[in-house]
Amino acid sequence: MKIIRIAKTAAVAAIALFSTLVAFGNITDYATNFAFVQHVMMMDTIFPDATIKYRAITSPVLHNVFYIAIIAAETLTALLCWLGAYRLATNLNGGAREFNRAKTVAISGLTLGFLVWQVGFMSVGGEWFGMWMSKQWNGVPDAFRFFITILLVLIFLAQRDEETV
Repeated sequence: MKIIRIAKTAAVAAIALFSTLVAFGNITDYATNFAFVQHVMMMDTIFPDATIKYRAITSPVLHNVFYIAIIAAETLTALLCWLGAYRLATNLNGGAREFNRAKTVAISGLTLGFLVWQVGFMSVGGEWFGMWMSKQWNGVPDAFRFFITILLVLIFLAQRDEETV
């Protein structure tokens, strides 16, 4: 059904918009979220008796490198999702084979977005750097919300489309 194709295209565009706004915010207000990355990596607000503090990275250069890598991945997620949404939109009336082929860029963008928030924030930030222990700098709930939303769109999009009636 064509409405399903429209829904998939709109869902990918919604993730593109979200990723664009996140990247834009990080670029135009660099210092605010840089402080977040810096505190997570320094592990200066986790439980005082945590024995994982040896994992802390205190180098401002590395803080900037990590933050720039995050912004680059968020930006690439946005670009891939926008391009993917465009490719889906231009194939709405095409055959099932063409529409299914048009999904590849969007799937790449959604997968990258999933990896940014699940691996970058949940796994590395949350578990390696113990971000979940911080009352002030805990981004785990937000990251979870983001990557679950992206994952649901990815699952929805990946469902094979049949010929429209």
